[in-house]
Amino acid sequence: MKYRIENDTIGEVEVPENVYWGPQTERSRQNFKIGTSNPMPIEIIYGYAHLKKSAAMANHELGILEKNKKDLIVEVCDEIIEGKLDSHFPLVIWQTGSGTQTNMNINEVISNRAHVILGNKLGSGKKELSPNDDVNMSQSSNDTFPTSIHIATYLKLKEITIPGVENLLNSLKKKSKEFQKIVKIGRTHLMDATPVTLGQEFSGYSSIIEHGLDSLKFSLNHLSEIALGGTAVGTGINTPKGYDDCVAKYISKSTDIKFVTAKNKFEAISSNDAIVGVHNSLKQLAISLNKIANDIRLMGSGPRSGIGEIYLPANEPGSSIMPGKVNPTQCEALTMVCAQVMGNDVSIGIGNTQGHFELNVFRPLIAKNILESSQILGDACKSFSENCISGIKPNLEKINELLNNSLMLITALNTKIGYYKSAEIANFAFKKNISLKEAAKKLNYVSEKDFDRWVKPEDMTGNDKN
Repeated sequence: MKYRIENDTIGEVEVPENVYWGPQTERSRQNFKIGTSNPMPIEIIYGYAHLKKSAAMANHELGILEKNKKDLIVEVCDEIIEGKLDSHFPLVIWQTGSGTQTNMNINEVISNRAHVILGNKLGSGKKELSPNDDVNMSQSSNDTFPTSIHIATYLKLKEITIPGVENLLNSLKKKSKEFQKIVKIGRTHLMDATPVTLGQEFSGYSSIIEHGLDSLKFSLNHLSEIALGGTAVGTGINTPKGYDDCVAKYISKSTDIKFVTAKNKFEAISSNDAIVGVHNSLKQLAISLNKIANDIRLMGSGPRSGIGEIYLPANEPGSSIMPGKVNPTQCEALTMVCAQVMGNDVSIGIGNTQGHFELNVFRPLIAKNILESSQILGDACKSFSENCISGIKPNLEKINELLNNSLMLITALNTKIGYYKSAEIANFAFKKNISLKEAAKKLNYVSEKDFDRWVKPEDMTGNDKN
């Protein structure tokens, strides 16, 4: 491999000849050889590009950056956002906890790419843009990295997570209406309980997801606050007056999301509470989705020796040895995603405890986990909706068999003959392996006519009260 020589404040560095990164990036590449597949999420890079572009425009508007330099920074940032320079961001997440090396990676790429755009050769001649003085003007790694996390996370939630959850929510609502009148046995403690409708169960699922989605959307309020303008410790040193509001304005235009300068820059730089809040909502959704997926998996168990109340779509063969077997693969995939999200929440929580004095130093880890959770949860919801929920069909024969065989229908007699006589009927029916009606007749507690009049599963679901 051929190299060019570049310099930083420590000295000379050999940098691969044809890459746009510079000496500080190369030092990080050599010093942090940790893991083989843990690159800094590209979404953070794109977030940084929105940020650097907006900072240049704000600096120009406030009279401290020349127009030609502003235009060059904007041009290169647009290329980054379009994905044209992805290969020039080689760093892993395991680096300095403030993300300084990634910030400098961006600064160096913008500087060197601008150098080439102007017709120059990498490694030769004076650069028009200084990585620190021009590209990083009015900025610090300490305020840019948390800002890039907020930008990247908000974009991910807007483009992937929320649409995926909404897709699933709509599917659940459709099934709730479709199954509204299908009466089945309810279950508590995994044991038979009083009847419900299949639609009522699905309405519960949709409500759970709706509450989680509301929580997620509410958390966006704090996420929309950005640290940019606080620079090193929150004081805003080396920024012109009005810079924080001005740069937030340009970031909003660049991302089509309303961002505002943080109410308190010291909080924004030293803490990741906004990310913790967002991820808490993602964890809430993960916990709920895990419950829903397991319920669906259990209701679809069988096909002959399980509960078997619903038919799940047969998406692929389920066994390499058992012919004809079909497994609840979408349920399994979703619950694995839920486990990962819950694990990520632990990492984010621990990461946020590392906010000593004026800076949190676990931000690359936090960035990786919040973006992974946002991506996989949105994708999994969409997959579960389209490949499972939308194709569910009721097994009416099995539903009616289990319903009519349940001893818990006896609950309808509580108000007619009392709890204790009703319990006696149920216990007698179980011991003798006979129906409730037959047991009631043999014990001479309820006539056949009254039993048929009082014990009607369809009247036990509460639908008449809704």
